[in-house]
Amino acid sequence: MSDFQDLICKLKKKNDSKIVLLVADGLGGLPLEPGGKTELETANTPNLDALAQRGTLGLSTPVLPGITPGSGPGHLGLFGYDPVKYQIGRGVLEALGIDFDLGPNDVAIRGNFCTLDDAGNIEDRRAGRIASEQAAPLCEKLDGIKIPGVEVFVRHVKEYRLVVVFRGEGLGGDVDDTDPQATGVPPLDPNPRNDAASKTVEVAKEFLKQARELLKDDRPANFLTLRGIAKRPAIPTYEEVYGLKTGAVAVYPMYRGLARLVGMDVLDAGQTLEDQCSRLEAAWNDYDFFFVHFKYTDSTGEDGNFDAKVQRIQELDAAIPRITALNPDVLIVTGDHSTPSKMRSHSWHPVPTLLAANNCRYDGSTEFSESACLRGGLGQFEAKYLMSLALANAGRLEKYGA
Repeated sequence: MSDFQDLICKLKKKNDSKIVLLVADGLGGLPLEPGGKTELETANTPNLDALAQRGTLGLSTPVLPGITPGSGPGHLGLFGYDPVKYQIGRGVLEALGIDFDLGPNDVAIRGNFCTLDDAGNIEDRRAGRIASEQAAPLCEKLDGIKIPGVEVFVRHVKEYRLVVVFRGEGLGGDVDDTDPQATGVPPLDPNPRNDAASKTVEVAKEFLKQARELLKDDRPANFLTLRGIAKRPAIPTYEEVYGLKTGAVAVYPMYRGLARLVGMDVLDAGQTLEDQCSRLEAAWNDYDFFFVHFKYTDSTGEDGNFDAKVQRIQELDAAIPRITALNPDVLIVTGDHSTPSKMRSHSWHPVPTLLAANNCRYDGSTEFSESACLRGGLGQFEAKYLMSLALANAGRLEKYGA
């Protein structure tokens, strides 16, 4: 544990309070023009605004000022783990998200099907977001790859995403991605970041060589890139650190994997936000803490679709009454990072955060927006401290010192 988590562990106490952390992925945004409104400020959000009037607002920094986080570090910060200390490869999260049992000799990799042109350059990094029905048979084909000295597992995740696992002695996880994060250029070669990863690089190169041959006639998914090449780390659980019995209500495998990594029970969440609310209601008496994840504020931002992101925020707002009807002692609404439609990507901008609880200090806010959060009572803070605020407002921390 970090020193901060060690302190929280010593101060934690049990009671019957309920905490809900509602994460709208990529919630923060930017105006399209100077002086304009962000997606959150444009959206009609009467329920979130009403919640803001009985809560306190602020802006959370996912990692450190100026650092653009991936979804893994962004969520780890919200969960109270220092995202600089705990670096989790995306492959591990994807594998855990589909219930793949990672062992000590496993290296997990997130794969993306992609489209190569005749020159071998990437034409589409996501293979046109092919449907799961098209991608799953391709994963079965790749699962037949044989490499001496290691076992190879390939599992479909969702749409163009897949998991690759290499199992064998002497494999290290510190390997660079092969996705150049651009089109019009060829995929990168896997490169080791240290000597321990040299064997993994050789295995990855052979895997990619065989994959290119197997997929050559399967356009648009005629190749794949490898990302988040890593081994599973040791990390303390929510129960150990916070004394909380936790349930995760997330649809996408990666976020289910994040939850499982920190010891949350991953609940069947269905496919829609309405399904997620129903699952939350059904499990309400079984857990102390709930992590509820909403993906589509992020994906619409990455697509550069300002209006669609506004609509998704309004969809989120419409679900708030079902959550507040359960009377959680603490309800937090925030994001793991900002994804401005203007930028079509994650960004470093602090994330709007709303904390509503009977014991919070109301700050006079009348709406939930970036501008209101800038003036809110929580100020600007590192996201890793959000859990201590949640526990304090839930009456789950003892006094520190005499």
